[in-house]
Amino acid sequence: MKPNEFPTKSNLIAAKNSLALATQGYDLMDKKRNILIQELFHLIEEASSIQSEIDSTFTRAYKALQIANIELGIHSVEEIAASVPVTDSITIKTRSIMGTEIPLVEYEKEPLRPAFSYYGTRESLDVALACFNKVKELTIRLSMIENSAYRLATNIKKTQKRANALKNITIPTYKNLSAHISNALEEKEREEFTRLKVIKRMHG
Repeated sequence: MKPNEFPTKSNLIAAKNSLALATQGYDLMDKKRNILIQELFHLIEEASSIQSEIDSTFTRAYKALQIANIELGIHSVEEIAASVPVTDSITIKTRSIMGTEIPLVEYEKEPLRPAFSYYGTRESLDVALACFNKVKELTIRLSMIENSAYRLATNIKKTQKRANALKNITIPTYKNLSAHISNALEEKEREEFTRLKVIKRMHG
């Protein structure tokens, strides 16, 4: 028998305190899991909406690009595409949801400044440029959401594992220990009471 299993009042108090802490821990884990699941469902819904918007915008962009290729020639469109500046205005920070660090992408939206003359091109190219620019912005948002969803899903799994361990192992262990010590102490009290009665009778 381990020292903490000896039937003493101090061990009973310690077992009951541990049981109370484990129960409180399980309740907190369960609440955390539910909040994270709600947040995950919200992100999945948002990601689905953005993906749908990306698909429709891509369709418009490629349609406009095909027209521009026909009207201006593929070589000219390639030269114009090469002159578009690379975006470097993205910064990644983090925010916390119930202890889960998720990425927060900040993107400085810049006005479109095409490096080509409007006089030498067609409307189809302007439409394609605007659409692809929108796709870029949406993709930045989607990458942040998908990354956040992945981290939340990982944390939900960990939280569920801890909650299960508390519910199925720790809490039953301390319940059984408390009951075992309580029963042993009650038995001791009954034996002591019987012994005192016998002594009293002998001296009576």
